[in-house]
Formats: sequence, structure tokens, C-alpha cells
Amino acid sequence: MFKLYSFLLAFILGYSVSAQNDIVIKGTVIDINTQLPLELATVYFSTAKDSTVIDYATTDKNGFFIINTKKYDKPVFLKINYMGYQPYYEEEKGLLTSKDYGKLYLLENVNALDNVIIKTEAAPITMKKDTLEFNASSYKVRPDSNVETLLKQLPGVEVDNAGKVTVNGKQVTQFLVNGKPFFDKDGAIALKNLPAEIIKKVQVSDFKTKKEELSKQESTSDNSSINLTIDEKKNKGFFGKILGGYGSDDRYESSLIMNFFNNKQKISVLASSNNINSSGFAMDDVFDNMGGGRNSRGIGASEGGRGITQSSLVGFNYSDEWAKDLEASASYNFSNSINKNASKSDQTSFLPTGNIVTGSESNSRNENTGNTVNLDLEYKVSPSIYIFVSPKLGQTRSNNNSDSSSFSEDENGVSLNESNSKSYSETENNSFSNTINFNKNFEKKKRNLNFVFMNNNTSNDSDAFNLSKTIFYKDNKPDDERNQNTKKNTVNDSYSLDLEYTEPITDSLRVRFGTNLDFVSAVNDEKTFNFDADTESYSNLNSALSNYITSKQNTFSPKVGITWQKSKFTVNMNSRTAIVDYDNHSLYLDKVTDLNRKYALPYADFQIRYKFSKSKNLSFKFDHSNSLPTSIQLLPVLNLSNPLNTIIGNPDLNPIEKNSINFNFRNFDFRTRSGYSMFVRADFYNNDVVSTSVYDDSGKRTTTYTNISGTYSTSVGGNWNQSIKKEAHVLRYGLGLNGTYAFDKGYTNAVLYNAKSTAITPKVYLSYEYGELLTIAPSYSLSYNETKYENSSRDATSNVIHNINLQATTYWPENLVFGNDFGYTYNSNISSDFKKYFFLWNTSLSYGLLDKKLFVKVKVYDLLNQNQSATRTISSTSIRDEENTVLKRYVMFSLSYKIGNFASTQKGSKRKG
Repeated sequence: MFKLYSFLLAFILGYSVSAQNDIVIKGTVIDINTQLPLELATVYFSTAKDSTVIDYATTDKNGFFIINTKKYDKPVFLKINYMGYQPYYEEEKGLLTSKDYGKLYLLENVNALDNVIIKTEAAPITMKKDTLEFNASSYKVRPDSNVETLLKQLPGVEVDNAGKVTVNGKQVTQFLVNGKPFFDKDGAIALKNLPAEIIKKVQVSDFKTKKEELSKQESTSDNSSINLTIDEKKNKGFFGKILGGYGSDDRYESSLIMNFFNNKQKISVLASSNNINSSGFAMDDVFDNMGGGRNSRGIGASEGGRGITQSSLVGFNYSDEWAKDLEASASYNFSNSINKNASKSDQTSFLPTGNIVTGSESNSRNENTGNTVNLDLEYKVSPSIYIFVSPKLGQTRSNNNSDSSSFSEDENGVSLNESNSKSYSETENNSFSNTINFNKNFEKKKRNLNFVFMNNNTSNDSDAFNLSKTIFYKDNKPDDERNQNTKKNTVNDSYSLDLEYTEPITDSLRVRFGTNLDFVSAVNDEKTFNFDADTESYSNLNSALSNYITSKQNTFSPKVGITWQKSKFTVNMNSRTAIVDYDNHSLYLDKVTDLNRKYALPYADFQIRYKFSKSKNLSFKFDHSNSLPTSIQLLPVLNLSNPLNTIIGNPDLNPIEKNSINFNFRNFDFRTRSGYSMFVRADFYNNDVVSTSVYDDSGKRTTTYTNISGTYSTSVGGNWNQSIKKEAHVLRYGLGLNGTYAFDKGYTNAVLYNAKSTAITPKVYLSYEYGELLTIAPSYSLSYNETKYENSSRDATSNVIHNINLQATTYWPENLVFGNDFGYTYNSNISSDFKKYFFLWNTSLSYGLLDKKLFVKVKVYDLLNQNQSATRTISSTSIRDEENTVLKRYVMFSLSYKIGNFASTQKGSKRKG
């Protein structure tokens, strides 16, 4: 208790000292001619030396502004900007005391005599309702920089070494270009591939669903969205980049991205092909498609942790305004990937009766080919009626070929079983989904009618061949030999309708009424045929491995919600009851099994968001939900597809009940360019569904499902960062700490155990930039995990992981770019058969020609040739060590060429300081 009081006292004293440096600046902005207040004028202070923004505010409907900031003892400018008015300037020796400026007058910028428009400097930051807008021309970047580099210059915006973008502590999960998606839904591909020079505005707002956007509701998300608007002068032309490279071990890479902009019409094309485990599109300026470094993100980007992948991708993106009130966007993606992998594993399963040790090997080749088409149509029927339609078509084909073997023995070395198998399968999946969002806004403000219809239809057909033999060494159990062909057809259909009406009671209080209708059905038809030697065909139906299962859920959910919104806070409460008719049916071994259940399941959520200031806010959310077990988990029907594991459902399972809480606090100080955030999350489960297995003497399992209550997981963490800019030097640094604690339960051979898991992950990171010559970004993270068991054959397990990473790039001498990504990983949780640590060092050297349009480059992946894929997985019932094929050192030579031609005659211009 004494420690708690000491902490609180120290916190209060620290806060008091900090508060002594706080000052309040306020005033009212007025039109000098009409004497009327100006709403949403931008008022900000900037340094006299380099025009860096110190702090800002916007005026309310009475023209009043207030800035809570900290003292600053160097010359500053007070600036006021408002569209259509001449800017206001006033120089101050510093910000040393609180001050009330009283009335500040603005003059319209139109000269009444000769109708000449006076051009004025745009404010670097403005606030438009709930949108924070940065004027891109106010921030200096290299002439050849991309959007990601621009974002790093904006106050309050952080881009970490992994590419995650946050604004004032809130993670950005969506990037738009002129309000439209850029290829994928999150739009992250725009960061690396759009040049900063074409961007006019960077607009930051809270992320909204399409329903919230059309109905003009407040966002309920804790994430942000960034919209990049294109400079009108650069909105007509084309630009892009083409790359080709070849290296040792026949490694290759190639990629292309082209963008054609013609005012409202935008067309983008991309293509990529490589065999270096880059399965998406991420064209980095330093490492191109090379994985394992700073560029391992993009459309489906992956480093291919298992095996080596050869992948190809072609994409097309289109957006246009077809008519005055009709906007459209569409995209098409084709992908093909071939993964080859050789795997070895050793697993120890812990049982009360003695441990089982299993060794396995496998070789596999998996090929997947996909086609996806997306279309978005937004039609403004009238000023108050919007319709948004978003259909999506998809097709995927795959073929998988594998050889595998395993051998199990008990802890005394006595053989239990042995298995060998060869398999080949072909699968085709077709899908169609669609969203129709209708919104009607009424004359009365905030009165609204909205309905959303969604459907998702998928069909999956597979044709698999299996040749296997399983030998049992105990209990005189007969061997299991199979030469079979399994044909499986699965159809899933879901339809939902969300109908909601919003009625404002007062200016700040709104009530919502509505209902959800959901219809879900699934059909699983599986037939297995044994090989007939006489006819040399798969013609003998194996009834024990064939099954027909259907499942239907019809749900009616009346709901009610309340929103209470004030200038400082927003409260949202929602409640609904799901009345569910759940039918499951199975035909197995000529026996019909029907399970019909009816449920009335409550759902509720409560959220409060409080805004202390423009950059200091907190949110708290509580959510109560329920979910139903699957038909496989419920139906008491045998699944004998695995000779070593027989599965049967449990018809007595109850719905899973979950309660979640989520607390977030964020604060960013514009003056000191520092910010911090904290979060607390917890999930509590009742009737969670878990699997439970019982082993016989030969090591064969029989698995079913059961409910377990009283389990939970919690996490708490925080992050602090700061940026310092002095002339050409920019230093950003920060630290974070995350911790989790979980209480879990389970069964080992029908014996109940519990596990208490603790994990602590501190990290520290920084980045340094020196003008246009050097960037360096080191980081370190540690992860400590510990699990304690009760009523188990093990007492506790623990492991520690150290990660050190360094990204460094030099741009000197001129036209020469030298990049290095260095990583060190230590994992105590790796088997003694492998090194517990390894280094991964990627390096790149390029030279720019033709005014830096053509780059000649040489890159080396895994320079020290130490990359490995050895992992240890520890669960409550087993330890598994696994080794997979991994991409090793290669050298790559490449050429890349940047293409660009805009209608603008302004060439070679840099961002203003």
C-alpha cells in the first residue's frame, strides 16, 4: 500500500510541475466588415526560425479559439488562416504567459476594384470538423521521395520500422487516394509507390465504416484513416516504375507499376513475379521485392516462413466519376504461387500415463491460382439519398502434392505406431459477395434511415487421392492401409439485412431502433471411394469415410441504441437479442442424426470516448457477445479421416459467452513533438469450446469437444515517442511495453489441468535523419514468456527472445544509395539441435543515372548465410520442434526505371521549408 501511495504522490508532484509550464492562449476571430464570427478558422503558432508548427486550434461557431500549450521562450508567429480571407500575422518574442488576444479581425482577399485575387500562404495544418488536414507543400522531403517519407515529416505522425503508421497515437488502418481505395482495401501499397511530389493534402480522420460514413454517424473505431488528395496540377499525366533483376541460384524478380491520372479518372496497373518469397507487391526504393527487410509489406506480402515460394501477380485498379452523382471504382487481381517445402519435426506429447514422442518428415508442393474482381458504385440519388453497392467475385484453384511419414514411441523407447502416406488434391473455390448500403437523411438534422444488405456465397469442390499405411505395434490392433479417392463439395450461403432508424431527441441525444435478419446455411457432401484392383478404378464407396452434413441458422435480432454526444465526449450504447433457430443434420452409415436448437442470446456494448483536447483523448468499451458451436463440434458423428485421430462431436455443447473490455488513452504534445498512449484489454469466457483427446496404448487418439468456463486473457501496455528537429538533423525515438496474463484450462487424457501464462515485451527504437544524406533506424525488443501449470505432468516453462534490428541508408556521394538491414535474433526456445541465435543481414548498393530515373543495383540477401527456420512451439499438452526449408544467401543484380510525365510545367520543385 505504501508503494501505491508513493507512486500516486510522485505522479501528482510530476503533474503539478508540468502544469506550471502550461499556458492558455485564447481569442475570437471576426470578419472586419460584417463583424460576424468566423467558424473553423485555423489559428496556429509557428517558430520564427523555420516555420515549424508549435500548436494549433480551430475556432468554434462563435469564432472563439483556445490553445492549451506549454511555454516557449523563442520568437514565434501567431498566424490565422481562413479560406477566402487574407492571413493574419503577429510576431511574439515567445510564449511565456497566458494571453487573451480578444478580437482578431480578418479581411476578405478579393479586391473590389479590379477583382484581383490575392494569393496567400496555405496553413500547414487545418481542422475541418473532425478531419485534421496537412498541407503537403509545407513539409520538405527529397524530390524523389514517396508518400511514406512525407508522412514521417508531419507532426504527430509516426512510421515505425515495421511500416505501421500512427497519428497522435492512433493506428492508421486505411489509406485512400482522393477518397477511393488504392488496390487493396487498406491502401497501404500507396505509401511505397506514390511519389510525394503529387500530393497536395494529407487528411486524417477517424476510421468509419461505410454505414457510418453515409449516415454521418460518429466513428466507433479506435483507428484512423488517411486520405491523400492529388495536386490538381499533377492530376493529369502518368508515372510509374519498372524493375527487373536476376541473381545467383536462378533467383529473379520483376515488377511494374503504372498510374494514369486524368482528373477524376485514375487507372493503375501493377505486375510482379519472383522466386524470393515475396508473395505480394512491395516495391521498396532500396531493397525492391527482397523480403526480410524494411519492405516486407504490401498486397499480401509475406516472407514465406515455410519453404520457398515462386509467385506472380497482376493487378488493375480503376476509379472515375461516371456522372455528376455516380462514382465508380473497380479492381482486378490475378495471382499464382508455388511453394515447395521440406519439413522435419519432433513432438513430445505430455500425458498423465507417460509421454509420447513423435518424429515426422514431409515434402510438399502447393500451387494456388486466384482471380478476384471488386466493384464499388456510389450513387447520390438526391441530396439526402445515397446508395452504395460493392460486389466481389473470386475464384481460386489449387493443387497440393505431399509425401509424409511419422514414427511414435513412448518415453521408454517402445514403438507405438508408424505411418507413411502420399497425397494429391485439386481444389476449386468460387465465391460471390455483395454489399448494398441504402441511406436516407431527413430534413431534421441527424434523423436517418439506413439499411445494409449483405450476401456471401461460396462453393468449394475438392478431389483428393490418398495412399497411406499406418502400422500399430501394440494391442494387436490391425494395420490401417488406404488407397482412396475423396470427393468433397461444400456450399456456404449467408444473407443478412441490417435495418436501422435514428431519431434525434435533442441536439446531443439520438435513439436508434432496428433489427438484424441473418440466414446462414452450409452443405458438406463428402464421399470416399476405395481402389478396386479388379476394375483398376476408385469405385467402392467407403461408407465409414463418407458423410452428408447440413447446417442452418436463422436469426432475428431486434435492437435499440442510444448516442449521447457533447463537445467533449460521445457515449454509445447498443443492445440486441438474437433469436436463433439452429438446425444441424447428418446422414452417416445410413443413419440420420438431427439436432434442432433454439436460442435467445443477448448482445450488448457500451462505449465512451472523451476528448480532453484536440490530441488528448480516452476511450472505453465493454462488449458482451455469444457464439454457437459449429456443426462438426455438435454432431455425434465419427470422423475417421485420420488413422491416428478419431473425432466425434458433442451434442450437449452450450453457446460460448464472451465479455470484453478495452481502454485506451492517447496524448500528443505538438510543442515538444512527444506523445504517449496506454491501453488495457481483457476477454473473459464462459462455456468456451475446447477439444479433449484420450490416447490408447498404441498412441491413437479419440477426440471430442467440451465446454470450459472461467478462462480469461488480459493485456496492458503503453508507448512513448518524441521527435526532435534541428536544422538538417531529425531524431525520433520511443519506447514501448506490453504485458499479457492469461488463465486457461484444458484436458490431457481426460484429466483437467489449468495454465497461467505471463508475457512481457519491452521495446526501444529510434531513427535519425541527416538532411538528404543519411537515415539510420536501430531498434531492440525483448519477449519473455512463462507458463505455470497445475494438475499437469509439467510444472512450468519459460523462454526469452531478443531481437535487434538496424536499418541504415546513405545517399552520398550523389546518385549513390547504400542500404543495409541487419537483424539479430536469439530464441532460448529452440531445440539444442539448432543454433539459438542467427543474424540476417541484407545489403543493397545502387547508382542513379539519367537524373535518378534509372538505378543500377546489386543486392545480397542473408549476407552471412545464417538464415534458418527452426521453431519450437510449446502448448499446454506438448512441445514441438520443427525445421522447414528456408531461403538462403543469394546475390541479385537489377535495373529499375522511374517513369513520369505530368501536365504541370513545374519541374524539380522541392517542398517549402
